Amino acid sequence: MSVCDPAELRTLFLFEKLDDAQLAALCEQGRMEQFEPGPVFAEGDPATCFYVLVDGEVVLSRRAGGEQVEVGRTSQRGVYAGAWQAYLGDRVSQLYTNSMRVTRPSRFYVLDAEKLSALMAAWFPMALHLLEGLFFGIQNMQQAVSQRERLLALGSLSAGLTHELNNPAAAAVRATATLRERVAGMRHKLGMLAGGPFERVDMETLVRLQEDAADRVGKAPELSPLETGDAEDEVGDWLDAQGIDGGWDIAPNFVAAGIDVDWLTQVKESVPASVLEGAVRWLNYTVETELLMNEIADSTTRVSTLVGAAKQYSQMDRAPYQTVDVHELLKSTIIMLAGKFGAGITLVKDFDRTLPKVSVYAAELNQVWTNLIDNAVQAMAGHGTLTVRTARDDDALLVEIGDTGPGVPAEIRSRIFEPFFTTKAVGEGTGLGLDISWRIVVNRHHGDLRVVSEPGDTRFQVRLPFDAPVETA
Repeated sequence: MSVCDPAELRTLFLFEKLDDAQLAALCEQGRMEQFEPGPVFAEGDPATCFYVLVDGEVVLSRRAGGEQVEVGRTSQRGVYAGAWQAYLGDRVSQLYTNSMRVTRPSRFYVLDAEKLSALMAAWFPMALHLLEGLFFGIQNMQQAVSQRERLLALGSLSAGLTHELNNPAAAAVRATATLRERVAGMRHKLGMLAGGPFERVDMETLVRLQEDAADRVGKAPELSPLETGDAEDEVGDWLDAQGIDGGWDIAPNFVAAGIDVDWLTQVKESVPASVLEGAVRWLNYTVETELLMNEIADSTTRVSTLVGAAKQYSQMDRAPYQTVDVHELLKSTIIMLAGKFGAGITLVKDFDRTLPKVSVYAAELNQVWTNLIDNAVQAMAGHGTLTVRTARDDDALLVEIGDTGPGVPAEIRSRIFEPFFTTKAVGEGTGLGLDISWRIVVNRHHGDLRVVSEPGDTRFQVRLPFDAPVETA
């Protein structure tokens, strides 16, 4: 430790306007310290000291993707780092926001954080109030605009979710109404069968065929439109040849249930010719009823899936910080945004399911996926391929959102993560989507967010460290 000289302090731009008494007070309360090459303080540690470079060279770095990324290197006398926000007291987290090391023997003026705070309050009360107002004003503005951005995204998602929920709900309502009619028809047909010319053995055969038909519905193969058309023609021709009225209306139900001419021929051979038409129509009611119940089950399952995705997306009833499978977060976001894709956008999911779980703020990451996927969809203007990929990248988990849009021009690529920067028309965006995403990934998760872009291939890459950061408030 060397002697503090007020005259030397005056040669530093930070102190050149102070009077003799103030410089003497700085020397009395602070100290000169010499540091050999190596670390001085580390990001995330309690910010206890304020450092001003007198001689030497400093390197500032921050954690990103599990690595230390250099953000500044200088030998300019008077540059400062460390507890420079001490004047805000306990209203903000007093931690070092980056790491500092020296590359050669370097000398600093060092002042304890609480002494810096007391000196600023005593010497610059008006400036202190202005700085506090500026700091918290900007912070409040960012929070307000960020909240607005989240509300805009939520409104868009809500509209899409409402549309997605309406489709299966409406389908279930329609299928239920039709099923009610078919059940009524079955009751009527059952009365006719009971009073008809059916022998007991014929009724038992018909019940067996009915069970077989119902079983076939659940095992029906997926047919192409061309295969479906050919199968309906074949079944319709067979029904017409048996003299069954309206056979062409019945054929689509049988084909959808996986019933072909061979099976219908077995029906013909199992019952008397006089009751064949009644048997076929009874079996059609059975098949149609099963198909309608399947449609209702599919629709309600779709509703349940959407509600589950909404809960996963919003992280309702879950801790903010948790260990999750990132694929579940991506899946819920994709489901929530599916209504925006349209028929012209192809979704490709290239997931590495062997990746371990990561500890993250899940709801906040869902906001990142929303911003990146929504931007990709808008960039493609309704036509292209959206690729969502996960992979291991050394000690980080990589999530890549790619699109085949026109790309991000080189001249603005360095600005896209700046607050309020947007290429969208007035009123279509706040310019905070990528800024918020960057802060969530980099500041909140100590990860990395970057873009690689050329026409037809734009990829936003999020890297999250596998070694979970310490949870912060």
